[in-house]
Amino acid sequence: MSYPEPKYHAETGEASATYRPVGTPPEFTYASGNTVHYLATGASTGGEFGLYRWVMGPQPSGPDPHFHRSISESFFILSGSVRIYDGKRWIDTEPGDFVHVPEGGVHAFRNESGAPAEMLLHFAPGAPREAYFEGLPNLSKMTDEERAAFMLEHDTFWIA
Repeated sequence: MSYPEPKYHAETGEASATYRPVGTPPEFTYASGNTVHYLATGASTGGEFGLYRWVMGPQPSGPDPHFHRSISESFFILSGSVRIYDGKRWIDTEPGDFVHVPEGGVHAFRNESGAPAEMLLHFAPGAPREAYFEGLPNLSKMTDEERAAFMLEHDTFWIA
């Protein structure tokens, strides 16, 4: 494995970093109170990756087993315990644990601990996951055909 081809060709560097203070409010809040912080979106990284801070309250929540065809997904646990399905078994994670799921890998996550939990979600390449996160509350209002089209558009394939 070698480094990718350079994307930046100037002789000197540039001031182009972004900064997000810790107190920045989340970009999206679910009715359950769970929140999503859009730390780095595919749009802001030129499609290279997306990074989101997922904050869950103590109530059980999280998606059932599924996979993605075009993106990998990684989980880094910041606080609490999140149950992550790795395609074979459920793992009770703790702060500092990391799980990487390549394209096609079956996975799921749930907070079943009865306590708040927080993790980083990393998607590569940087797909527009924001529209997926924001569309989830509307699933119950969609027809079966609309729901299927939404999942296809957002590269999410559920395991029966």
